[in-house]
Amino acid sequence: MSDANQPRTVSQSAKNNGLDISSLVLTAILVAAGIILNITLGNALAVTGIKPQFVIASYCLAVLLIRPKTSQAVVLGLISAAIIQVSTSIPGLNFLTESAGALVMAAIVNGTSGEGRVVPLVGAFCATLVSGLLFAACGTLIMGADIATVVVKLPIVLGTAVFNAIVVQALYLPLKKALKR
Repeated sequence: MSDANQPRTVSQSAKNNGLDISSLVLTAILVAAGIILNITLGNALAVTGIKPQFVIASYCLAVLLIRPKTSQAVVLGLISAAIIQVSTSIPGLNFLTESAGALVMAAIVNGTSGEGRVVPLVGAFCATLVSGLLFAACGTLIMGADIATVVVKLPIVLGTAVFNAIVVQALYLPLKKALKR
């Protein structure tokens, strides 16, 4: 029999790395900002030959801030892919490419304890590179073009990877501080 006069206490369990509601909300906010930036600023900057992929930068930031298990990173990639369908040139392909990019980012973050100064830079570069190369290669095949066409797309993919790496590196610490993560 419980004593009704006892004060109620709430115990807080240790933070479990993974996807909880606040993590999914954070991801949704970051990806929403990313798609808006893709459609506006990304398209405006495309005339330079580099088309920033702010959605990739967004899920890279989410992985850095949330630190999900590597397998859970697929969920972040799939959320990002679903959102990016409004602006993609090949519908459906992003479900593969963004899942792969998120997995690469999570593997780098989880494999390095995620605390190094260059982890955001290196992780975002590698995630964007993997996602971009997959999109370029698979997209080229889907469109029926010669696979050698991917070589022409390589400078764009590399430029985008460098741009995203710089964006993620610049935003990570201020976001981490603001979110107290």
